[in-house]
Parts: sequence; C-alpha cells; structure tokens
Amino acid sequence: MTINFDLFLLVASILLFLSLIAGKTGYRFGVPTLLLFLFIGIIAGSGGLGLQFSSPDIAQYIGVVALNIILFSGGLDTRISELKPIAVQGVLMATVGVLITALATGFFIYWITNNVLQSVTFSLFESLLLAGIMSSTDSASVFSILRSKNLSLKQNLRPLLELESGSNDPMAFMITIVMLQLLTLPEISGWIVLLKFMQQLVFGAALGYFLGKFAVRLINKINLDNDALYSVLMLTIMFFLFGFTSFVGGNGYLAVYVGGLMIGNHRVVHRRSTMKFFDGLTWLFQIIMFLTLGLLVEPRELLPVAGVAVLIGLFLMIVARPLAVFTTFLPFKNLTFKAKLFTSWVGLRGAVPIIFATYPWINDVPQAKMIFNIVFFITIISLMLQGTTVSTMANWLGLTQIAAQKRKLKEFDVEFSDEIKSATCEIKVDKNILKQGNQLMNINLPEHTLVVMVKRNQRYFIPRGNTMLEEGDSLLVITDDEEAMRETYRQLGIPPLE
Repeated sequence: MTINFDLFLLVASILLFLSLIAGKTGYRFGVPTLLLFLFIGIIAGSGGLGLQFSSPDIAQYIGVVALNIILFSGGLDTRISELKPIAVQGVLMATVGVLITALATGFFIYWITNNVLQSVTFSLFESLLLAGIMSSTDSASVFSILRSKNLSLKQNLRPLLELESGSNDPMAFMITIVMLQLLTLPEISGWIVLLKFMQQLVFGAALGYFLGKFAVRLINKINLDNDALYSVLMLTIMFFLFGFTSFVGGNGYLAVYVGGLMIGNHRVVHRRSTMKFFDGLTWLFQIIMFLTLGLLVEPRELLPVAGVAVLIGLFLMIVARPLAVFTTFLPFKNLTFKAKLFTSWVGLRGAVPIIFATYPWINDVPQAKMIFNIVFFITIISLMLQGTTVSTMANWLGLTQIAAQKRKLKEFDVEFSDEIKSATCEIKVDKNILKQGNQLMNINLPEHTLVVMVKRNQRYFIPRGNTMLEEGDSLLVITDDEEAMRETYRQLGIPPLE
C-alpha cells in the first residue's frame, strides 16, 4: 500500500516506538536489540503489514549515513590508550584477517555452488564478491552488544574487538568494489585495481588523521554563540570527512573512524554534551537502518536461499573466521588460545554486509538479488547464534572480569569533564545515616568529601553544617576521586552499588 507523508510520519513514529520497547525487552532476555529492529522491519514490510519499500538506492543512502554516525561515534568513544597494547593485532585483523576471511569463504562458495548444490551456481568472481560483502565484522552489532551488556573482558579483548569492527569495514568495502569492477568491467587492469585499493587505504587513514587534528583546533577556536551548535558542528565535520575523502579517492569510512579517534582523544569544548548527542543519534540511526533493511527484504525470497545461506554462514563462523583469527594472531604470544577462540566467535554480521549487498543490486550484477537475500539470511543467523551467546561464551571461556561500576545520578543532572578527576555520587538519607544525629555535621563523612546539594521533595538547596536532614532526602556528594567515594560508602555503611 502507498501512504502520504503525514501517514508516513505516523507509521515511522510507531515503528520507532515499538523498536525502543522491543529493544528494552530484548536486552532483558539476552536477545540482540538490532535483531529485533530487523524483525520489526520485516513484519511491517510487504510480507507482513504491507508497507511497500523496494528501493536499494534509498536503503544504501540511509545505510551510508548510519554507518558514518556509528563509526564516528565509536571513534569518539574509544581511548587510544586502550588501543595501544592491541593496535597491531587490531589493524592486522581489520586488513589481513578480512582478506583471509573473504578468500576462504569465496573459494568455499565457488566449490559448494558448483559441486554440491543444484539450486544456485556462482562464478568465481561472484563467489568472491559475496564473500567480500560478508568478510568484515559489523561495527553496529559489536558496539551495541559489547556496550549494552557492559562486558569487561580480560586480555584487552574489548578494545581489540571494537578496533577491529570499527576499522575493518573499509577493507570489506574495497574488496566489494574491486570484485564489482572485475564483474562489470572485466577489461580493467589488475594493477589499476591494486593501485586504487592502496589509494583508498592510504588516503582514508591520512585524511582521517590530519583532518581530525585540524577539527580539534577548529572546534576549540570557533567560539559559537549557541552551545547546542557544537554538536551540529561535529556532525558537519563528520560528513565533511566522509565526503571529501571519498571525493579525492580515499576510503571515507576509514577517514570517519580515524577522525573520530583523533577528536575523541583530544580536549574539545562541550565534549560531554556532544558525546551524548552522538550516542542518541547512533541509536536512532541504528534503528532506522535496521528497520529500513527489514522493510527492503521480501520474506518469501529468503526460503529458497535458506540451504545455501546456512551452509555459507556456518562455514563463515566455524571455519573462515577462526582461520583468519588464528593465522593473523600466530606471531603474537600475548593472546591465549581461549582469547583467540572468543575473538573468532565475535565475528558478528549485521547491517554493514546488507548495505554492501545493495551495491551489486544497484549495479545490475547477475544474481544480485540472490546475493542480497543470502547475505540477509546469514546476518539473521549470525545475530541469533553469535549475538545471543557473546556473554555466555565469554563466561564459559573464563574471559570476563569484574568491572568497576559507578552509581548513576538520578536526582541531580550534574557531570564533570573527563579531565576533572573528582567523583560525584548520590546518597539517599535513611535511619542508619541519621543514627548519630539529624544535622549534616553529625554524618560520618571522611575527609575530602563534601555534600554540595540536597533535594527534598521537589526542592533543591545548598546545605550548611547545621542543616537538618530528613529521611528520604537525596544528597549530592563530591569526593576527590573514586577511591574517596568508595571510602564514603564504607563509612556510611552503604553497599558500593545499588
């Protein structure tokens, strides 16, 4: 059915709301939220409620914007200090590992579709194209699952996985584009293809680094009148990074991620508000992207490719990905066998392969729609099998560790800059706290701890030593650092976490 724009906005708002509710429910039961967004799109599409959407071009545009935001936000939120111990391994996995995955999977697809299966046959270039599309781990899926579950992993595995997933999309994209060129322009020289490949890699990394450095100076010097415009400026910088790098022949995705790393690891004004802006924007576009891709697929077309998709998906998870991990990590002794095994399992596929699968479709490559459907089916398998068992696998392999958690402020919307080492906490006044007396001066607070504000009912006020406290009051407490905060909890008999 077709709908006018007013009705479109109504339907879109309902789908977004359902996605938020589904995400909250899915997190409680250990189901990846992104998978639920995908299913909501499928249910709302032509095979379900009847919303008509069949434009791979529009889906690709949405996917490109969403991927930019996800990669840039991931770069902003990643500390280079955490990446340094695993930088070499991460970069190798994002390049050599992706290539090994693509080659192994491509030859397997060629063999199985020409010798085992009768339903579909792919040429060698078509097989390598399909493998290249699926060769990278999905940054949206990895960031979402690791951060939503707040997994704390030994052996620097979390920054390793985030670095790999955040920086391996350019390699998969370049493999996809190269194979597309070989399929559509068979007369093209192999040396030209290799030269373009290296150009994309070098230009993408270099422009991301230098433009990111320049952006830090621009943000700190521009002095905008309205503080809210700094988030808009950051968004503008992100799009410029992608657009300019792509225009001069570099890889825009790599530039966006590297640029985000550069900006996120320097002092910039209004950093915290900008980070919150991009956190919300990332979730919004993840939902929109997965809903759009769900609407694009025809469910009835998935069943005919189920057999070949399951075989390719299992090979990718059980053979190709572990082969890439263990081969790439062979020179490194700091990662144990269990760490390599876990890294092999967190080879999540998600929206990125589906977005890349629209390129053959748009370029009218033979069997492009079948390639798209196979990639879509494999993504569902990956999110269902791997996405739901990330925490379980980490626990089973003994790779989880107790993370230092903080109390979240509920009554006071106050936060310090990252450069300020002081810590804030919120304490609820109860009988135990008041047992030495009702005045603030009677409370057993350690040194370097200060109660700076009290909330009583809906009223806020700054206390003095003789301020009378009541049960139910909320106290905003500032301490020198996290250790002083923990000492405050101990002296007041409050457990570290609620």
